[in-house]
Amino acid sequence: MGRYVDDILQPGEKVLYSTNAHWIFYLPATGLWIVALAFFGLSQMVVAETPASICRWLATIAAVAAIYKMLTAWFHRWTTETDVTNLRVVHKTGFIKRRTFEMSLDKVESVDVNQSILGRLLNYGDVTVRGVGEGAETISTIASPLDFRNHITAR
Repeated sequence: MGRYVDDILQPGEKVLYSTNAHWIFYLPATGLWIVALAFFGLSQMVVAETPASICRWLATIAAVAAIYKMLTAWFHRWTTETDVTNLRVVHKTGFIKRRTFEMSLDKVESVDVNQSILGRLLNYGDVTVRGVGEGAETISTIASPLDFRNHITAR
């Protein structure tokens, strides 16, 4: 299974820039792994058997939740593509239920970038592409949003 954008390229069209969902999607899983390790470490320090057993169970629950969050973040990043070609902007999400957004570069009216303080520090943000007569589409939490915007607006 190849990339979606490679399957839809028209003759003479080439990919100029590709980006993906930012790695910040892994942050909840990382937090849960830290909680799981903390409970496991606590279970090793507790002398009494019942509190140690409870800590091990809590560590197991946190680890299972961390694995779930890690897999969902990975799947989201794997099934999301955001590209700029020399003719259009293409954004695809989903695996079985696919949602795509494509807009000709000639129809792009403006490109807005919205970043929080953490987004500026870690280089991620939301990009809203507004089209002439086509409405607006927001692409959430992508890596390098300013580079993405610059590749859309540069001609």
